[in-house]
Parts: sequence; C-alpha cells; structure tokens
Amino acid sequence: MGGPVSGAVELGGVGVRVVGRTLLEGVDWRVGYGEHWVVLGPNGSGKTTLLSLAAAVRHPTEGAVTVLGQRLGRVDLRELRRHIGLVAASQRLVDEELLEEEGATAHTVVLTGHTGTSAPLWDRYGPAEHERAHHLLADMGCKDLADRPFRVCSQGERARVRVARALMSEPVVLLLDEPFAGLDLPAREDLITAVEDLAESRPVLTTVTVTHHLEEVPATTTHALLMRDARVQVSGPVAETLTAENLSECFGRPLRVDHLDGRWAARAARGGYRER
Repeated sequence: MGGPVSGAVELGGVGVRVVGRTLLEGVDWRVGYGEHWVVLGPNGSGKTTLLSLAAAVRHPTEGAVTVLGQRLGRVDLRELRRHIGLVAASQRLVDEELLEEEGATAHTVVLTGHTGTSAPLWDRYGPAEHERAHHLLADMGCKDLADRPFRVCSQGERARVRVARALMSEPVVLLLDEPFAGLDLPAREDLITAVEDLAESRPVLTTVTVTHHLEEVPATTTHALLMRDARVQVSGPVAETLTAENLSECFGRPLRVDHLDGRWAARAARGGYRER
C-alpha cells in the first residue's frame, strides 16, 4: 500500500477534540518509509492520541491523516490496519485472559497475529506460519519461550511476545505505545535491544515508539517528535531534536542531557539546562 512518493504517515493541520477537550491541535507530521521515530512528552501531551491516528483507530476532528498512502475517511480501515502493527502497553491482547485460561503458549499467541484474532484459528496456520512464528520469537530474543504458557511469562517476556505477534502480519509500520512501561531494567534493555535489532534486520520497516523517558530511546532512532499541551513542540532528525534546550522546554524544567554510545539520558539540572 502507499509508495515511496508519499510518507508512511502524514498529518496535515490535524486536530482532535472530544467532549470539549482538545487532545491535539494544529499537528503537522510526516514519517518517511524506513524511518524510526520516537515521540516524547509529559503525560497528557497528546502522544497516545497521535499514535491512534497513525494506527488508523481514530479519525481526526479536523485536518487530513494519510497512512500508507490512504486518506482516513476514504478507505476501509480494517484492510488498512492489516499493514500496521500496534503494541500498546496499556492494552492487553484481545481476550488475553481467555488465552491464559486455555494455557496458550507464547508460540500460539504469536500465531494469532497472522489472523488478527483473539483465539487461534488452527486451520489457517500452515507450516510457513508456524515457522514464521518461531523465527519472530527468535528475532525478539525469546525463542526459548515458544512452548511456555503465556500466563507464566514475565512482563518483559510478554512485551517481546506481543511485538512478535504484531510482526506476524508483516506490517509496513510498527507502532509501539509505551512498550517499556512496567519493565525492570534488564527487561527494558532486552526489549530495547530487540527493537534495535529489528531496525537493523528490517531496513524497510517503519517504526514509531512513544515513551516518557529519554533512557528508553533505542540507539537506532532516526527522528524525534516532542509534544506539549496537545501540540508538536519540535520534530526532526534525532540529534537535532533531543537537545537539552528542547527537552527542558518540553518537560517544563531545566534538564541535563547526556548522549553516549547512541543512547540518551536526562536528569534535572541546577542553574539552567546543560548539554553533554
């Protein structure tokens, strides 16, 4: 779907309002194919609403949203979503409790991503689908989980299994909404490594990751967008965007920003923002 001329995701003059509340205002944004974006900002800044537009699960109140060359409002959203992988830490998989009760393995959970269903449709999974599920678990660094019941997997393991499931449909765009939420440091680093490996092994895959924390930005990130008060504060190439000045303004306090080995970190700074 779409093509190299248009971007993978394009928003022009977009606003979203719900019951008198403004969730987004005047947003312009273009994500090119093969780019890897991070969206940062404080709580309530509009990050998740922005991602819901890119995921084709919400229409804008005003402005135009085009995903994979298809204008929202003029396309079958169900068909469009087949080309979009979405992983949201705040949302359990559809009928995840049922999968747990039935003792579904991690491999089975990944398989359901092929059909986009809450329960496995075994007649739809041939040898190729089973092999792909195994490969995706390996790509996410958790091939040893294939036969483990999903209900006994740790939070970090579940996070990687969910990403593998999202990749089963071979999406053009992968959207990760706070995928590191609730993970301890080892689990967070395992998932970041897996996301970085995806960017290197799948050069045509486009990714957008929403997070609150600079420490969670993968080293393979190419672009960044900072949001505050339902608006885009600044966006562009990651090195030009994730500056101490921009981040201090975005989060409303002086910050010291460090950049080492491709990874970022931020902490409060006394006497004004500082960059290192």
